[in-house]
Amino acid sequence: MVHLTGKESSMVRHEGGCHCGAVRFQVVAPHSLTVRDCSCSLCVKKQNKHFIVPFSQFKLLKGHDSLTTYSFNTHAAKHNFCSTCGVQPFFIPSTDQSGYGIAPHCLDDGTVKKIKYEKCEGKKKQEKEVKAKK
Repeated sequence: MVHLTGKESSMVRHEGGCHCGAVRFQVVAPHSLTVRDCSCSLCVKKQNKHFIVPFSQFKLLKGHDSLTTYSFNTHAAKHNFCSTCGVQPFFIPSTDQSGYGIAPHCLDDGTVKKIKYEKCEGKKKQEKEVKAKK
């Protein structure tokens, strides 16, 4: 269980999961979320909008054995998805390795009050990584 202490006490415990219910998780985050709209090649194709929570504010409730991971390029990002329904409710982004990227559309209804979107230039970071590899 994720415990709310100190600064986190002004936040809320959100729960969510994949489409089929095999994967369930909880995160501690504000009622109002700032969601990244990343421009990297995979996020654009998947329309992968997400917000970041520190690893300590994430708890996988069930479904570890149902998760499959996709990784490419530098293999820093770990795109976890349900092997049954294919939904990616969370992942480790290459643009921010400090926690999990959470898909707000995979959260259960009732705890999110507002979503603000901001652009994230993942494409530029990807291009630099590719040049560095050559």
